[in-house]
Amino acid sequence: MKIKKLGHCCFVAEPRTGVRIMTDPGHPDFSGDYLTESNLSAILITHEHADHLHVESLKKVLENNPDAIVITNTSVGKILDAENIPHTIVEQRQKFDLHGVTITGFGDLHAEIYLLFGRVQNTGYTIDNLCFPGDAFHYPDVEVDILALPVSGPWMVMKDAIEYTKKMKPRIVFPVHDGMIKDFAAFIWKIPEALLTPNEIMFKKLEIGVEEDI
Repeated sequence: MKIKKLGHCCFVAEPRTGVRIMTDPGHPDFSGDYLTESNLSAILITHEHADHLHVESLKKVLENNPDAIVITNTSVGKILDAENIPHTIVEQRQKFDLHGVTITGFGDLHAEIYLLFGRVQNTGYTIDNLCFPGDAFHYPDVEVDILALPVSGPWMVMKDAIEYTKKMKPRIVFPVHDGMIKDFAAFIWKIPEALLTPNEIMFKKLEIGVEEDI
């Protein structure tokens, strides 16, 4: 599968030639330069927080990709309805066939930050055998080969990320939810690499803007 990471939780996956799927186009300060991406088939949005959904930027992406469909959950759908942005709802245990690629929703709630603070609907998605959980560590119902693993944020601790990965046993992991990590905190990426490698799980930090086969 080809992956092009654009920043934070925004990346483009190409599971089949010509089927290009963008994830979580959040605020550009977190998510990088994704506005010029073209030839997109779909855009997945896990939840409504600003680092995962920036409506004005989404509109620009759709202008450049008029045939792309937006796939999301009910909560985000209400926001998109208010902006007259068409979308398709795919939630927990629902499947959608995108030109032969199976997109499946799993999970339904953002991980706890503190009590109900920020606890919105969060839908993780699998793209064939790639797992992108959004801001939660729910488990999909499919065997996972590639995991987009959150590694930093106010809702998570590294222990949970490691245990989540070990239980799922993917072949390869690449980090997401890391847009807040700056050079002085780069050691954070080294922690999952050190802990997962002995479990025969490859950890690969992707270069921003570079398409890679993984």
